[in-house]
Amino acid sequence: MIRELINRAGFPANSLVHQMTIMKFIIIGMGNFGAALAIKLTEMGHEVIGVDKRPEKTEAVKDRVTFTINLDSTNPLAVKNLPVEETDVVIVAIGEDEGNSILTTALMKQNRPKRLISRAINVLHHNVLEAMGVDEIVHPEEEAAYRLAKRLELHQIIDSFEISEKYSIYEVAIPKELVGKTVGESKFRQHFSMNIITIIRRIKRKNILGITREVNDAIGVIAPDTLLQEGDLLVVFSKKEDLDRFLNG
Repeated sequence: MIRELINRAGFPANSLVHQMTIMKFIIIGMGNFGAALAIKLTEMGHEVIGVDKRPEKTEAVKDRVTFTINLDSTNPLAVKNLPVEETDVVIVAIGEDEGNSILTTALMKQNRPKRLISRAINVLHHNVLEAMGVDEIVHPEEEAAYRLAKRLELHQIIDSFEISEKYSIYEVAIPKELVGKTVGESKFRQHFSMNIITIIRRIKRKNILGITREVNDAIGVIAPDTLLQEGDLLVVFSKKEDLDRFLNG
């Protein structure tokens, strides 16, 4: 969740406060990675178009993604039907076929998206995408393994995002003893040398189809009188040792 919060508005990793906005995504490739990403972004309240040439793939996610399209993304005429110019982020999530991924990425670049992210599945694939001028290349398997390792190491932490060698942003469940207190009463900075960036809560939101979903969202800038509630996820900026003191009392 933290990485998504940091990246969802296109801010750099060291930007700690940003405006939360509903964004529009096109995700091409509804394999395991693309489908999971499309579903998660939809649950977060964003508008997502999931694209795949295989009907069984779009059928599998159609009830959990804003909109799905069966389309061959390597066909220039077919790609013109996608609203690339009106979309905030286009993600080429194709993982099982490097050739289709490269052709799709090339066609997307021709349509000049505001932001293009492509998935690479090996070093050669990465190098080709880099040579094409793709600025954002992701390796989801490597990133997932790294983040899982961090979560296993920091077993009380839900998610984390490293800012520097000393500091990270952490997402932690609120300790029971703080429920019902205000941020000011909890004295995070004085007692633990940590700052609360925001609080993530479950809220109900309607999408463009009028369907109400429960999504996680940040409540915005925290004030001293902000009341801490059961189920809150605290997004904090801290050193690891300070967070350990906070979690272990």
